Amino acid sequence: MPLKKAQNGLENGDEDGDGGSEKDERHFGNGSLQPDVDLDDPVGEQDAVDCDGTHSVLVENGLGSALTNGGLSLHSPMKRKLETEKDYVFDKRLRYSVRQNESNCRFRDIVVRKEEGFTHILLSSQTSDNNALTPEIMKEVRRALCNAATDDSKLLLLSAVGSVFCSGLDYSYLIGRLSSDRRKESTRIAEAIRDFVKAFIQFKKPIVVAINGPALGLGASILPLCDIVWASEKAWFQTPYATIRLTPAGCSSYTFPQILGVALANEMLFCGRKLTAQEACSRGLVSQVFWPTTFSQEVMLRVKEMASCSAVVLEESKCLVRSFLKSVLEDVNEKECLMLKQLWSSSKGLDSLFSYLQDKIYEV
Repeated sequence: MPLKKAQNGLENGDEDGDGGSEKDERHFGNGSLQPDVDLDDPVGEQDAVDCDGTHSVLVENGLGSALTNGGLSLHSPMKRKLETEKDYVFDKRLRYSVRQNESNCRFRDIVVRKEEGFTHILLSSQTSDNNALTPEIMKEVRRALCNAATDDSKLLLLSAVGSVFCSGLDYSYLIGRLSSDRRKESTRIAEAIRDFVKAFIQFKKPIVVAINGPALGLGASILPLCDIVWASEKAWFQTPYATIRLTPAGCSSYTFPQILGVALANEMLFCGRKLTAQEACSRGLVSQVFWPTTFSQEVMLRVKEMASCSAVVLEESKCLVRSFLKSVLEDVNEKECLMLKQLWSSSKGLDSLFSYLQDKIYEV
């Protein structure tokens, strides 16, 4: 199959001379790269932010096409063909190899793919560790959701690049911002969380989430706002809000007791209890759990099957299931974010958060 070549000379699948002897790990969380791949290559960065498509490499879509994870060589020929009938592999090179189809949209910390029948959003943060969330990253996700809500896709798939799905709020960001201007930044960050969560509540199309690894804090709290959650056996879930001196967010103060039961929800929210993927599945937080080596194939097969259904049927079905919850969730979201704002704007609440994080730094 001929491959389209970008103006910067890169071919999708180019490798170094080692031939890619080691097999890639086949799941959504594959973020491993060969040591000689330079993610800060200015040529690649140009591809990442150029949204007119003229300098971006078009990646072949479909379950039968995969990206090889060898090193990049600007002028060497492709030494190994794209593997067929294998897997749908994601790594950090997607940032530089996926063409962003939305016009006039530039994403730095997420990757957006337009597939046949659905939109695929991948968390791939370059400005925070372990896909942690900042107001800027949450704004990008909101923009991508807004675009997906109005395009011709039938559903949304949300996953992540790397070994962690999402580690929740970026606490180092919180410390830096709240230390500089407590009142102004507490309002700004609380409103960013409110708008981020609201975008999930109001999204009319089905949302499928593929959890490749740990989901913590806000990264776990938003899962009940989505419609189908599939997890790898390696995934686990934790919402240690009280432990880190925060109040619940993402409507978890309402959805967790409804789904998990009051006793387990209190353990998760107050004590930071960790749930394995199997425990989360048995309690109803996760729909199905798959083996890590076949996780991406299982997810893509099911997503493509859903995408073959009628768009009207999918949207109206979600409306019937969730319409009565919408106003309740919006009220809960407002109250949770108001509480966070009050907590962060008070010297007592802020000192408590700082002292906890400082203790964790000393422990490390």
